[in-house]
Amino acid sequence: MASLSSPPRVPIPANGVDYRGKVVLAPMVRSGELPSRLLALKYGADLVWGPETVDRSLIGTTRRINPRNSTIEFTRLPSNGGRSEKATQESVIYRIDPVREKGKLIFQIGTASPELAVQAAKVVAADVAGIDVNSGCPKPFSTSGGMGAALLRDPDRLVSILEALVREVGNPYQIGISVKIRLLEKPEETEKLVTRLCATGITGLTVHCRTTPMRPRERAIRDQLPMIASICRKAGVACVMNGDVTSRDEALALMKEYGVDGAMIATAAESNPSCFRTAAEGGLLPWREVVHDYMEACLQCENRWGNTKYLLNILIPGKNKEFKDAKSAKNYSDACRLLKFDDLLPTAKEVDKIMNLDKKATISSDDDVRTSAVQNAMENNESARAAGGEMSRPKQNSPVASGSGPIRTNSIPSPASNPKPETGVDLSAPTLNPQQDAGIAV
Repeated sequence: MASLSSPPRVPIPANGVDYRGKVVLAPMVRSGELPSRLLALKYGADLVWGPETVDRSLIGTTRRINPRNSTIEFTRLPSNGGRSEKATQESVIYRIDPVREKGKLIFQIGTASPELAVQAAKVVAADVAGIDVNSGCPKPFSTSGGMGAALLRDPDRLVSILEALVREVGNPYQIGISVKIRLLEKPEETEKLVTRLCATGITGLTVHCRTTPMRPRERAIRDQLPMIASICRKAGVACVMNGDVTSRDEALALMKEYGVDGAMIATAAESNPSCFRTAAEGGLLPWREVVHDYMEACLQCENRWGNTKYLLNILIPGKNKEFKDAKSAKNYSDACRLLKFDDLLPTAKEVDKIMNLDKKATISSDDDVRTSAVQNAMENNESARAAGGEMSRPKQNSPVASGSGPIRTNSIPSPASNPKPETGVDLSAPTLNPQQDAGIAV
């Protein structure tokens, strides 16, 4: 029976989202790029967190629209590893699908400064449903800069970051500000911290049920969850649990058992994102079907090949022959041939050209697949054809296919403008649009 007086709730901003009743994809570095998020949403995730992005890496980026798939890309020229020669090709720091991720993407920021946090958050605020502050990552690349779990030892700084984001980003852009923490050593310390954080104006708080020194292989500690959930409930803040949640069905059961509002899935989703399907929906899908869907999403997004290959080695079972074969792939065409995804091969060839991967050595097959450089030589040089492609030819520049769309010089949109750009492009199509592939800005 419901109580006569409903508990307070922090108002959900007009462009934000309520975390209550949600089973969501956790923020994971390398494993939380756009293709992985799209797959999680396809299989039933209610919300997706992007990978932690450090404030300084986002500040100064350029927001552009990819003319082939209409994704939003935040790009910048890399430092080129300190070398004297300057890099000529921009790197994509963050990529968003404005159609399939609309109202479902939470941007997680790595920061140790209220000022830098605000500057970075404003860059993406108009394109996401919320900004989440990472104060739970225990890895040195985060904590060494005072970010991540290091903020748990500096609650004053963490509070000031959240208050600044609520005041200068959350309110003007009408999106929610949230935070992800870990358990402290003593329950009373956790209680004190959560109480302070809930008073900053945030709409959600996620607790990873491990302390900072604990490793992922150690079982999550859940005995503090009821206490944390109670504090959040009294403050009107949604409470999300994280740690050893392996499926949607388990997530819903744990939410009910511990009285929390939502649950995050991390490593289980990294291995097989169809874990967001309930048993009634069929549960986990076979790995080949998942990998096919993942490759299709990567091709649609023009995902960086190194990141794609990294995830393939997680999604494909280690004892499977395809696992060893996938490790030898040097581009998308290679991978599609090795995995026998013939339906994706035409698109893979186009994406390889766009990403300048077509000159990579390809896997030999029954039809004697050659590198595109040799194929061009054989087509254009009769003597080379007669010699089996062994003769050299003058070096030619690779096709220009930078993928850059219309560039907006001011990458921080005005809060007063419509923060949710609409697009009529159907991104569900498995292949590129040949008309847009010409590189014409849309």
